[in-house]
Amino acid sequence: MSDPLKAIRDQIDGVDARLVALLNERAKLCQQVGHIKQVAAVYRPEREAQVLRRVREINQGPLPAEALTRLYVELMSACRGLEAEMSVAYLGPPGTFSEEAVIKHFGGAITGLPCNSIDDTFQSVESGAATYGVVPIENSTEGAVGRTNDLLFLKPVSICGEVMLPVHQCLMNRSGKADGFSKIYSHSQSLAQCRGWLNAHYQRVERVAVVSNAEAARLASLDDNAAAVAGRLAAQRYDLQIVAPNIEDEQRNITRFVVIGANGAGPTGRDRTSLVMATRNRPGAVHELLMPLAKHHVSMSRLESRPARSGLWEYLFFVDIEGHERDANVAEALAEMRDKATFVKVLGSYPTAPE
Repeated sequence: MSDPLKAIRDQIDGVDARLVALLNERAKLCQQVGHIKQVAAVYRPEREAQVLRRVREINQGPLPAEALTRLYVELMSACRGLEAEMSVAYLGPPGTFSEEAVIKHFGGAITGLPCNSIDDTFQSVESGAATYGVVPIENSTEGAVGRTNDLLFLKPVSICGEVMLPVHQCLMNRSGKADGFSKIYSHSQSLAQCRGWLNAHYQRVERVAVVSNAEAARLASLDDNAAAVAGRLAAQRYDLQIVAPNIEDEQRNITRFVVIGANGAGPTGRDRTSLVMATRNRPGAVHELLMPLAKHHVSMSRLESRPARSGLWEYLFFVDIEGHERDANVAEALAEMRDKATFVKVLGSYPTAPE
């Protein structure tokens, strides 16, 4: 009598053999692309975005699109790694949400370079110490990251990609027990994002703000009398146990990161362009500056103002629009905006990221 379970397992083994062969065939084709271009295989944000979109479009299940996306990110990361080592700078130490964004976007076959600050992350890219950098630019509950905007304006780098990272905060400690600690470490922003939950469960426990969630996890890993609020990656990095997962007050808490590098990205058909501009301080000036967007049917998804360093009550305006700067309607709108503005700098055009 035949064993139906063995027969199915034999089929799985056969599929695995074909998968391994096909994956290696794909890797060899990627190497050929690098040889034809006479350069080492590098990160091409527009091409990788197109691959991931096509994978999601042709997927008929039962695997969810998110799972296939993760698999292909790692596959493309491994193929890149066959040709050249790539380093990516991020706001450290290891275990931060910034590192999680790096892994989500680039996969594991890269060298992560943790930096002490957003400034150091930009400097690593500018100096060539890192090939790319990943920096937070806005949070759905806490708003824009001002320092990132300032440095995008000041530094000679381009945005070439973006990452949408759902931020899930966890309470963690060495024991995994829900009591027995008298202080909770975390970054001030994370403490704010979990204020309601912490008030309901640990109102009398001292909360200590530190420079990062990863630093909070590191401190908790050294002290039986402490806990930390951080992400799951921090728990893994510092060998902590999750006491309570997903304790953020706003469940749709998403941080948007941007990828910065020396070069931009080509158009894909689903792109975003970021720019910074300034105009004269007179009534109606901003409205006049934005009119070309409406005229050329360009949608605006973000408008932030930041004080300019040039003088009192002068501002820079950071704008995100839909489309690539090479798209005809976007190019025409930008040309008209340059005629009206005192200053316009395109920070980068890049593929939009799925959440």
